[in-house]
Amino acid sequence: MAAKKEETSSFVLRFTQKIFEETEGDHQIQWRGNIRHVQSGEETRFTNFDEATTFVKEKLSNLTEKAVENESPEAKKGILAKSLDFWKKVASDAPKMVIDSIKDPKKQVAHFQEQIQEQINQVGEVIGQKIEERKHELDEWINPSKSDFKEMMEAISQMSNEIKALNIKVEKLTKKK
Repeated sequence: MAAKKEETSSFVLRFTQKIFEETEGDHQIQWRGNIRHVQSGEETRFTNFDEATTFVKEKLSNLTEKAVENESPEAKKGILAKSLDFWKKVASDAPKMVIDSIKDPKKQVAHFQEQIQEQINQVGEVIGQKIEERKHELDEWINPSKSDFKEMMEAISQMSNEIKALNIKVEKLTKKK
């Protein structure tokens, strides 16, 4: 498997809330925002969160297109399809996520934890499938001894215990907030 170039794209997102009284005495609230792409310094203002999502999508789409310019047509198609799936999810979930975070931050932390666990599970499944697909190659390359197997099982057990301990710490932190 060839090494892939890793790119980072960071964004700074700011919200401003303006509460005002109209001439008829009705109170109104207006949310405005500003989003900046850290690497390029490009910035835009928005009053509709969809505008911020579009800005991020354009920056990351450009990054993806640049990253796949030397890939085969088949690889490009697969990568761009996965990128599109990601953006469909962002477009449907992001506005609600922002509103929910403002309303109930604790609940949103729990939701993020669930999403992270879901992503970990998905990655684990993909890795498992890849290993299964190439198992015959791995078997030819490595034949672990019983001591190697025992060592790997101990390491996995230790990692599992550490993950459990981290989950307990995260739950305690969440309850403190």
